[in-house]
Amino acid sequence: MDDYQQITYDVADRIATVSLNRPEARNAFTTRMAGELVDAFDRADADDEVGAVVFTAAGPHFCTGLDLSDDGLTDAGGPGWEEPAGRCSLRVFRMNKPVIAAVRGAAVGAGSTIVLSADYRLAATDTKFGFVFSRRGIYAEGASTWFLPRLVGIGTALDWLVSGRAFDAEEALAAGLAHSVHQPDDLLPRARELAAAIIARTAPVSVAVIRQMVWRMSPLDSPEPVHRLDSRLAAAALTSADAKEGFASFAGRRDPAFPGTVGRDLPDFLPWAGSDDGR
Repeated sequence: MDDYQQITYDVADRIATVSLNRPEARNAFTTRMAGELVDAFDRADADDEVGAVVFTAAGPHFCTGLDLSDDGLTDAGGPGWEEPAGRCSLRVFRMNKPVIAAVRGAAVGAGSTIVLSADYRLAATDTKFGFVFSRRGIYAEGASTWFLPRLVGIGTALDWLVSGRAFDAEEALAAGLAHSVHQPDDLLPRARELAAAIIARTAPVSVAVIRQMVWRMSPLDSPEPVHRLDSRLAAAALTSADAKEGFASFAGRRDPAFPGTVGRDLPDFLPWAGSDDGR
C-alpha cells in the first residue's frame, strides 16, 4: 500500500516517521487509518535500513479517538473484522524495531491505546490522555486492559479505565505511562534524538529480541522458561559477529558498527518466530 490517505511515512537517517495525517479531523481514528498504520509498520520492520520508528501525528492533536462517521464501522462484527485500534497496538507489539511515540494535545480513546505498546512514550506539556470508554457506554479497546496494567500497575489502570477521566502529561509521567515530558516544539526533535541514539549505540538484533522478550516473557508465572531461553540465546550470541563487534568497540573505545540485521540474523528458535497472531 503506497497510496496513504490518512497517514504519512518517511525515512531519513535510518529513522522511519509514521504520522497520523487527518489534522482537520483532529486525527480521529478510522478503519482505513488502522490499515495504513499496519502497512507502514510492516514496511519499517521489513526494511533493514530502518533502525527505529517515531510514531506521531500532524497538527496540534495526536488523536481524539474513534471517528464515529467512519464507513468501515458498518462491517463491525462481520467475518474477519477486527477492532481498529487493536490492529495498530498489536502490530506495534509485534515490531522488531523500537517504536517511540511522540504525543501532544488530545490523546483520548484510541489516541491513548494505540501508543501503549510503543517502547517509549514522549508527551508534550499540553497532552491530555483519556481512556474514556466507560463515559461513552462502550468497552476498552486496543488491548488496553492487557497493556495498561503492565505499564502503570493494576490500581492506576483501574482508576483511569473505570473513571474514564482525562489526565495530563505530568500525571502520565508520574505513573510511568510517559517516559518524559517536553515543550510542544521540542517534542519531535527529542523523539528523533532518542531514536538516533538507539540506532548509533545498539545492535538491531539484540534490541529486537530484548523488546519481544520483555513483552512476551514477563507475564509468565515462572522465570524458568525465561532462563532456558536466555541460556540458548547466550550460547548463540557468544560467537556472533555482533558480540565480537560489541566487545571490540568497547575495548577500543569507539562507536560500534554492528553487522547483524533483523531480516537475516534473528535466532530461528525464538518461541514466537513465524507466528502471525503474536502467540
